[in-house]
Amino acid sequence: MTKLLEQAVEIVRRLPPDSQDEIARAMLTLASDEGEVEDIDPAHLPDVLESLAQARRRQFATDQEIESAFKLFDR
Repeated sequence: MTKLLEQAVEIVRRLPPDSQDEIARAMLTLASDEGEVEDIDPAHLPDVLESLAQARRRQFATDQEIESAFKLFDR
């Protein structure tokens, strides 16, 4: 186990049981090759397809664009 993972596990140990279970489920999902397929709302499908096309073209947001987007959540 890496030091970073050991540090994360130690922090999770201090959380309430419900939070620990939630994090454990997320870890198991991320670590397995069998992630559940989530349904896409048909209204969001064009945006999802455009995002995938942008990723194939390697058109990603700049660091500044990402920082600006995160600042919207600080309000």
